[in-house]
Amino acid sequence: MRRKSAGLMNFKIIIIVSAVIFTVIQLFSEKAVRPLISLQAEHSAKSCAERIVNETVKCYLEENKYMCSDFAVVLYDENEKAVSVETLPYNINKVQSELSVCINESLEENNEVSVKIPVGSFMDSYFLEGKGFNVKLKVHFSGVSAVSLKSSFTSAGENQSCHRIYADIHTDIISVSPLYSFSTCTDFEFLLAESIIVGDVSPIMQ
Repeated sequence: MRRKSAGLMNFKIIIIVSAVIFTVIQLFSEKAVRPLISLQAEHSAKSCAERIVNETVKCYLEENKYMCSDFAVVLYDENEKAVSVETLPYNINKVQSELSVCINESLEENNEVSVKIPVGSFMDSYFLEGKGFNVKLKVHFSGVSAVSLKSSFTSAGENQSCHRIYADIHTDIISVSPLYSFSTCTDFEFLLAESIIVGDVSPIMQ
């Protein structure tokens, strides 16, 4: 009877010790692994979003060969001298809206990326960093972009100005999974059109 009680007691002790060891290992792993995973997840999601935005804008521009005259009209005086530029709000708003929709749809359709982390990177060791087999993880993210068209005037020689129209794109990226906790953003600038204007003109979109 005593042997049975002792055996039962030993079994309970083993269970308790095992539970304590498991909890300690889990807490240690959580503290060591989660920051690395979050950092890798953020980097991968941002890189993926940048690639999606670049490809989407490239395709949009290939389908729409824009010129500066699509967004603004140069006004001349009675001596045929350029004096100012008048914007075309409808076209500007149209491009901003279309490009925003295209980018956001692409981000929504491609909101998952695979991350490969060498198992040695989980260890707190310089010598093991980047070593060992890869641990593959799926990162889910959500991105939202806002597009605004702007212009710039720079000197292109004597009595000449280079007029550029470009799209300024701001993208916010956040995780949609508790495991990958991050929030970041990225900005892009794409040239849509440019032209050389003879004469001094007033800038338009700021």
